[in-house]
Amino acid sequence: MMEGSGPLGLRGNLTNYGDAGFALFLRKAFIKGSGYTDDALDRTVVGIVDTGSGFNPCHGNMPQLIEAVKRGVMLAGGLPVEFPTISLHEAFSQPTSMYLRNLMSMDTEEMIRALPVDAVVLIGGCDKTVPAQLMGAASAGKPAIQLVTGSMLTGSHRGVRVGACTDCRAFWGRHRAEEIDDEEINEVNGHLVGSVGTCSVAGTASTMACVAEALGVSLPGSATPPAVTADRTRYAEMTGTRAVEMAHEGLTVDRILTRGAFENAFRVLLALGGSTNGLVHLAAVAGRLGYSLDLDRFDTMSRQTPVLVDLKPTGDHYMEDLHHAGGVPRLLAELRGLLNTEELTVTGRTLGEELDRAPEPFPQKVIRTHSTPVHPVGGIAVLRGNLAPNGAIIKQAAADPELMEHRGRAVVFEGTEDLALRIDSEELHVTPEDVLVLRGIGPIGAPGMPESGYIPIPKKLARQGVKDMVRVSDGRMSGTASGTVVLHVSPESAVGGPLSLVRDGDTIRLSVRERLFQLEVSEEELAARAEATSTPPPRPGRGYHKLYVDNVNQAEEGCDFTFLRSETDRGQVPAASTDSGAEGRTNHA
Repeated sequence: MMEGSGPLGLRGNLTNYGDAGFALFLRKAFIKGSGYTDDALDRTVVGIVDTGSGFNPCHGNMPQLIEAVKRGVMLAGGLPVEFPTISLHEAFSQPTSMYLRNLMSMDTEEMIRALPVDAVVLIGGCDKTVPAQLMGAASAGKPAIQLVTGSMLTGSHRGVRVGACTDCRAFWGRHRAEEIDDEEINEVNGHLVGSVGTCSVAGTASTMACVAEALGVSLPGSATPPAVTADRTRYAEMTGTRAVEMAHEGLTVDRILTRGAFENAFRVLLALGGSTNGLVHLAAVAGRLGYSLDLDRFDTMSRQTPVLVDLKPTGDHYMEDLHHAGGVPRLLAELRGLLNTEELTVTGRTLGEELDRAPEPFPQKVIRTHSTPVHPVGGIAVLRGNLAPNGAIIKQAAADPELMEHRGRAVVFEGTEDLALRIDSEELHVTPEDVLVLRGIGPIGAPGMPESGYIPIPKKLARQGVKDMVRVSDGRMSGTASGTVVLHVSPESAVGGPLSLVRDGDTIRLSVRERLFQLEVSEEELAARAEATSTPPPRPGRGYHKLYVDNVNQAEEGCDFTFLRSETDRGQVPAASTDSGAEGRTNHA
């Protein structure tokens, strides 16, 4: 719908019977069976995406959010209508929610296209739901606004504040090391998740909530209120009201998701110390608008952007603390000199105008200044070398500084089954100086690129007090995890990437300073190994598994389906000069 044409309401997207008048007549007859009046049916229609599910506690507040969004829509004179789509939860999706993210994006896109909605409110929270919704909405091209479900409240274990899921991993690591017994691990299990809502640290869910606000597709300040707070419900109401206004203005998503907006999102991802998954998801959303991720330019941006948020796993605080400290608006204010402030947001105002309207700063300990960063450079570094011709990444802000320059002997695992079988064996020949290599867990190899890249410390080393080792994979890891872990090695081993050529005992060199990830084996030997490599296993013959494996692209392209990317090429993000569109640094640095 174009600006000034007026809302289409139920007259939009008519079912094709060859008779538009009959199609509208039939549609209104059926919906009037639900008790609607002609007055209601003549109003602007705002669709509300309902991703509630009994298997998704991250979305446990969905009924309250939907009611608040409806209230906001009606206060603005619109007609709210909710409709369901797929709901994904990280712990309840086999083999992994990433495997189903693209399916959810297709569901979202096609429902937005099919239904008579003038605008849509996307309600999501758990890791892959927000990127799936943004991908689908970007392709559908209608006015859309994101509302996240919000983070859970923290809990307490024996007087210590805890929250999922960084503390989940920390306690489980202590249990594996036999520092805590079965009784205590069972006790803490009931304390780690204090309420419904998403993980209370800088995991993928919280990262994508903050990234969505930085992109301009959610209301300023709406990323950080916890799920069960009045603030979260108020933002839901305001989101509903704003959706009606966006429909009237014809403010479609392509006017918001611009190159400059993606650059702003990258800045926030880096300054937040956010999840490495955020980079994959941003690449996928950008691809729906015709932009391709340039990893080297992203790395340049990382060198310019310090980690400013003291949030687990990089720091010590939780999402509710970030909210109390001023949330994303306060972080954006600290980053202002590095941002593209002329980009339009869902409010109809530019980012710069929103920052001018933001509350005045106040003393707090969660969001640092440039002079007192949590980490001097961005949370993610890009690595290249003969093991990763197309790139790999490391969450440097959450790694052991002593391991970021390292040479070690490779200990290789062929997929997650082999890992589970041997990682805790007393017979495993492994030392703390070795490099653990897990392959076959990329987009195609797994399938779905699971979060298995956070390879557990072998139990016999954990009992000795080893807390970190260099670990390498073509998969992902949770944003809630920390450690010296090289991820997203591309191309993956399942398509013949160099990781498939590593053998036990090979020497691997990691240099984050030099951005180098290298297998110290001669090119001649690697060529001989490649020649001798066996034929890959046959691909699946049917179903979504076949669709996925036949069409998914690699991590640097977002692990999206190739046929879902935009047919228009708009170039690369970040731009060649990463500060080309930002406000003058002499005024704001």
